[in-house]
Amino acid sequence: MILLGIGANLAGPELPNALATCEAALLALPGVGIQIEARSPWYESEPVPRSDQPWYVNAVLRAGSDLTPDALLAALHAVEARFGRTRGTANAARSLDLDLLDHQGRVSAEGEWPILPHPRMRLRAFVRLPLRDLQPAWRHPRDDVSLDALIAALPDGQKIRRLSD
Repeated sequence: MILLGIGANLAGPELPNALATCEAALLALPGVGIQIEARSPWYESEPVPRSDQPWYVNAVLRAGSDLTPDALLAALHAVEARFGRTRGTANAARSLDLDLLDHQGRVSAEGEWPILPHPRMRLRAFVRLPLRDLQPAWRHPRDDVSLDALIAALPDGQKIRRLSD
């Protein structure tokens, strides 16, 4: 099982808003060797760390792919670029963010790329809550902690709300 995070808080080129950008990106993923098996509901979340930029639209995807983790990450970055993502300042507003969260339970060795599971997913309500909707029995591959325990340990103050599907 492969888990991906998807989000945006800016519209991509020729798209009306962040949600439309994310939905268009879902349609582009099979073209780079990533088959979407399921998607969580969409959520709207305040930027982390807090800032004056627009709120994000986020979801978690369960996917299938024959790509290795590094090739999969490169494919995700290529799709981001197609939708206007430029990398620069950390935590900047973006037209598309695709994250490799978990690749078949793999735990990266020290210095291995990409880092799996995603190193910041433990801290993000915008990953944890959609993940619970999609895979409620998921456990963190590094230390076998349940998703419910990880959600209970989230830092306070992350504003997030489920959007109607």
